[in-house]
Amino acid sequence: MRSTTLLALLALVLLYLVSGALVFQALEQPHEQQAQWELGEVREKFLRAHPCVSDQELGLFIKEVADALGGGANPETNSTSNSSHSTWDLGSAFFFSGTIITTIGYGNVALRTDAGRLFCIFYALVGIPLFGILLAGVGDRLGSSLRRGIGHIEAIFLKWHVPPELVRVLSAMLFLLIGCLLFVLTPTFVFCYMEDWSKLEAIYFVIVTLTTVGFGDYVAGADPKQDYPAYQPLVWFWILLGLAYFASVLTTIGNWLRVVSRRTRAEMGGLTAQAASWTGTVTARVTQRAGPTAPPPQKERPLLPPPPCPVQPVCRPRSPAPPEKVEPPSPPTASALDYPSENLAFIDESSDTQSERSCALPRAPPGRRRPNPARKPARPRGPGRPREKGVPV
Repeated sequence: MRSTTLLALLALVLLYLVSGALVFQALEQPHEQQAQWELGEVREKFLRAHPCVSDQELGLFIKEVADALGGGANPETNSTSNSSHSTWDLGSAFFFSGTIITTIGYGNVALRTDAGRLFCIFYALVGIPLFGILLAGVGDRLGSSLRRGIGHIEAIFLKWHVPPELVRVLSAMLFLLIGCLLFVLTPTFVFCYMEDWSKLEAIYFVIVTLTTVGFGDYVAGADPKQDYPAYQPLVWFWILLGLAYFASVLTTIGNWLRVVSRRTRAEMGGLTAQAASWTGTVTARVTQRAGPTAPPPQKERPLLPPPPCPVQPVCRPRSPAPPEKVEPPSPPTASALDYPSENLAFIDESSDTQSERSCALPRAPPGRRRPNPARKPARPRGPGRPREKGVPV
């Protein structure tokens, strides 16, 4: 990538980031200020109702509660109650491990021990590449299955005499539609039923998860009221298939862009060659009309070198003859360059012209623009076929 293109892309990304920051600030800052004001009102109300509690003690209590909630504690249960739901049961721990290797990292549950953090470092370094290999394989197999099914639909459209270009567009739309139906819309309704979320909250969680953003404000199975141990592992398998589908879509888009770029470069190369050939044609015609004052453009013959001068019989007359005016060979006309794509004809004619001029042949009179080789001076003819002097045998 050229430096100018890279700088333009960087400027575009920075502009996109600044515009997103302004929009998020305008949308979220008033809500944050309102939440902070409500928290202050609740705090003042609590202190007025309980004058024995000081402001500093209440602040420490709130901080400890926030830390406990960040560690996975449930504020609705106490230490004496026996709750069947735990943040680190087998299903939840499996889901947490899956969020590590998928690089989602919701953040609703975090590690609190040094041993757990040390193990997480090595676990992520090994698990992320391993999951990437698995994701590529599943995405390839899933994309092949979807494309094979869509290929049968394309065959049906082609039997109906639908234009191939329209069939390609319809197949791409079907690929996206089937994937969105399987991995976006269906999980949205499932999460609405299981988590008691609204449709906006459910589709927000689906998109944030499948794009590996993972804010953690909405997490499937985080509600302590969930009594299905296999619920979160099933959610992780949905994440695997959804990420594989999105990887397949991105791969397809990348291949399409690569093909379009290759075709564009080929077309631009053809246009450049035609423009260069047309420029050479115009230059040759102007040179032929200008006469000896304008030298012809110097072009080299890439394959065959021009014949040496001693081979040309024009340089050595056959027998002594009285000096008379010798008609020079006609210069190459531009009939072979009527079409700009015939640049090889231009190269051959220009090379022959340069080889003939390198033998120091007499030039045509300046007043004559384009000599006609059919018109020759009249001379006394002997028996047999007349031969013109200065013409190669």
